[in-house]
Amino acid sequence: MGFEPPQRLVRALGEMYGDGPAAEWLDHLPTLTEQAIDAAGPDLTVERVAAPGGRSALLLLVRQADGTPAALKIAPPRAEPEQERAALAHWNGWGAVKLLDAPHLDASGALLLERLHHEVSLRSLPEAKALLEAAGTVRRLWVEPPAGHPFETVAERTGRQSEGMRAAAAADPELAPLVDAALAARTELIEGSPELLLLHGNFRQSKVLSGERAPWLTVGPEPLVGERAYDLARLVRDRVEDLIASPGGPVTARRRVKRLAESLEVEQARLHGWTLFRAVESGTRALAEGRRQMGEVNLEFAGWL
Repeated sequence: MGFEPPQRLVRALGEMYGDGPAAEWLDHLPTLTEQAIDAAGPDLTVERVAAPGGRSALLLLVRQADGTPAALKIAPPRAEPEQERAALAHWNGWGAVKLLDAPHLDASGALLLERLHHEVSLRSLPEAKALLEAAGTVRRLWVEPPAGHPFETVAERTGRQSEGMRAAAAADPELAPLVDAALAARTELIEGSPELLLLHGNFRQSKVLSGERAPWLTVGPEPLVGERAYDLARLVRDRVEDLIASPGGPVTARRRVKRLAESLEVEQARLHGWTLFRAVESGTRALAEGRRQMGEVNLEFAGWL
């Protein structure tokens, strides 16, 4: 199958993994794609590559033998597609895109999914309506994890992330106050964590797409187990560029924390703490990856909190 991967994917993989590892995986992508198509079954018909597509995987729009539209997702091993498979299988379509039966795909790491309207996300709605729909969607995902689950915990993931934050503060002492505040918040939150639920891990408006089976369904989980406030914290920062450009940005950000905490019955202080941590972590990581503008935007947002 001859195709060019979307440039959005090429750029994003370079930022996340480095140009060398990204280029190596992209060089193998045609072969990986052929293997995934063969594993999905001889009667699978490929229509086209979804463009601009996502930032972490190639998405092919396909049809099954009976003509049912579907999507074939092919991601690098470092994206941990098996974790996504496990979470989607457990949700079984409840609030999330449905994982379709394709047992021979397991070894390839590719996922066969129900097809959603990939070009229509919650970001297409006015902000207030988008936040309302997002809150209603994410609450469906917060269920007990399966027994013997393979997912890491919030404590484990944020512990790994803390190392990069400390390195950023050591390299740039001006970042130290924000990093110290974020790490202190994490320590307090981890010590008093009240629940262990299955979380999306990277929930935001662009991860909620229009569907046929349900109006809005979540895609692209980076699943882990922990408290709801952690999952909700990324949503607080949605459309952060617009917030930064707005003269009332700081007030709006704090109102979002209060509104989302109240609507989803999450303790406001815990949501505030995780929002601070995740904003600083995202900001320092973006700086390390060379995405200076995004890093500065996230750190400015964190400073408002």
